[in-house]
Amino acid sequence: MKELELKYGCNPNQKPSRIYMADGGELPIQVLNGKPGYINFLDAFNGWQLVKELKKATGLPAATSFKHVSPAGAAVGLPLSDTLAKIYWVDDLGGLSPLACAYARARGADRMSSFGDFISLSDVCDVDTARLIKREVSDGVIAPGYEAEALQILKAKKNGNYNVIQIDPDYVPEALEHKDVFGITFEQGRNELKIDDAFFANVVTENQELTKEAKRDLVISMITLKYTQSNSVCYVKDGQAIGIGAGQQSRIHCTRLAGQKADNWWLRQSPQVMGLPFVDSIRRADRDNAIDLYIGEDYMDVLADGAWQGIFKEKPEVFSREAKREWLNKLTDVSLGSDAFFPFGDNIERAHRSGVRYIAQPGGSVRDDNVIETCNKYGIAMAFTGLRLFHH
Repeated sequence: MKELELKYGCNPNQKPSRIYMADGGELPIQVLNGKPGYINFLDAFNGWQLVKELKKATGLPAATSFKHVSPAGAAVGLPLSDTLAKIYWVDDLGGLSPLACAYARARGADRMSSFGDFISLSDVCDVDTARLIKREVSDGVIAPGYEAEALQILKAKKNGNYNVIQIDPDYVPEALEHKDVFGITFEQGRNELKIDDAFFANVVTENQELTKEAKRDLVISMITLKYTQSNSVCYVKDGQAIGIGAGQQSRIHCTRLAGQKADNWWLRQSPQVMGLPFVDSIRRADRDNAIDLYIGEDYMDVLADGAWQGIFKEKPEVFSREAKREWLNKLTDVSLGSDAFFPFGDNIERAHRSGVRYIAQPGGSVRDDNVIETCNKYGIAMAFTGLRLFHH
């Protein structure tokens, strides 16, 4: 297949639309089911690059959950604790394969953002992963292959219209990439930057210790940022992104946005949230929305008389600001990556409140000394990579 005609571009009024190889060659993909659209393919191709690099860097199966050309979550296939299995709503599925664990983590970290995602998998999609995908609201999946039973499960999703794409894992794109903006063609070399442990060799803080786990999480953070719309910041813990702030004009707003998502991930694990008495008939998406409101500033939207009765069997207590802070203080050993330098120490102050202990960023700000000093105040280890990771 040398080209694939699409229904429309980013919006229904943008026609005609297609994907094709400029050199006239064969596309490196097969559409096994459904009719993926323009944005689906943007998500699929960015996500595939991300998981392919994560697998190569860590040796573990990887998955990502994309929305609007940025990852909502990304993870490698480490086993799930009982707590994570419960907050990701997979505790009823039994033991999951490493690939399924990777997607459960990628999808579960920020379920609000992952709703209606496009999934990328580093490995052949197995039955465990297909069963997990089957019950989530999702637009499609890309993988290097599918087990026969897994493919049948996915083909039955969305009344037979679920988008399933198979990509050639050996496909290597040209070294130069192009895109047109306003009728003008831009050309640049592909970002082939290799991110591994050596990327974090220049530790500039008093605390020089980067544990093996911290380096793994920093690798995940930086590879995730490589395919996230800039400006961007990514918090990672235990092999998965727990907060991604994408596309913000200000670095501190990236840090705050991602930090709030990381906080929400941790608050969902608190006994007060895990014990919420939901009515039996509540739908998964409504349950996610209710939790998001309950742990936020608009908690009365779900606790007001006339509202809570449709969500809970009995009215929960307010999760007070003090109680939330007490629980958040237990979040530790978080890793944080930034796609460009931190210009002020206020980013470190905000990161510290979300349990950050390890940081990787390019460095090069005129206020690097202030940023390093703020890290030293909290015992944070920070590496300067010297390399920016903008993605647009």
